[in-house]
Amino acid sequence: MKFADPKNDLAFKKIFGDEKHKNILISFLNSVLDFKNEYMIKDVSLANSYQIPKIPELKETILDIKAVNRKGDNFIVEMQRKDLGDFTKRSLYYTSKAYVEQLPKGNDYTILKKVYFIGILNFNIFENKNYVSRHLIINQETKIQDLDDFEFTFIELPKFNKELKELESILDKWIYFIKNASDLELIPSEYENIEEFKIAFGIATQTTWNKKELEVYDYISLKEFDEINALRTAERKGLEQGREEGREEGREEEKLNIAKNLLDILDNVDFFYPLFFLLILDLNHKMSQYSILKHITL
Repeated sequence: MKFADPKNDLAFKKIFGDEKHKNILISFLNSVLDFKNEYMIKDVSLANSYQIPKIPELKETILDIKAVNRKGDNFIVEMQRKDLGDFTKRSLYYTSKAYVEQLPKGNDYTILKKVYFIGILNFNIFENKNYVSRHLIINQETKIQDLDDFEFTFIELPKFNKELKELESILDKWIYFIKNASDLELIPSEYENIEEFKIAFGIATQTTWNKKELEVYDYISLKEFDEINALRTAERKGLEQGREEGREEGREEEKLNIAKNLLDILDNVDFFYPLFFLLILDLNHKMSQYSILKHITL
């Protein structure tokens, strides 16, 4: 059995962003945000349900997930495989945009609802050791979240190193699924009795995909591979250029040191005059030898 990699944009959207299987997204959101009891999300409406994108339009297609619960709270979920250096700013932009778009012209600000941003990253961006970090706007003095309409949660996959037997929570199981599903051949026993995971593994089974989905999936995978290779090539060339520039600087510095030492010698009268005298003697000796040889030859 071959499972798709949930980190692939298309696979992620197909698994978590399908209106027909939104119980998967609900389970994921409740586990990530630690919603329990009366705070648990019971239902969501997907603002951009899963559709197979066309390859020529893929550059303009954003395969994130946007949902709204019954309270009107907004949720943005994005999977990011490559570190482009601007993900924190992007998360702020998307969250602010979702917040502003709630308010038609002329309406009261009181209708604005909270926006949650969840970023799943295949790289590290923060110094915290935990693989999940929550970021809030906190009053520095009171430590109270007075401005509570924005909340950011980041999952850094490289920091998650648990084995199957170590999975303790539903959140652990979701993170393990996202990170490792493509390396599995069977549904692990740890997942068998949880309906949402059985459905998620079923959706990730590529033998059930149509030809168009497989083409887009492969296109995204190859495109990401090419981008990674291009980045590594650029880094390697930059290192090589840096080494060559360093060697050139070293050669120039060596020339300058030689010139400086020569000037120091010429400035040293006590050293220069004896050296000059020896050079004169040596020259006279060679000229004498040359005269003798010339006389003999004649």
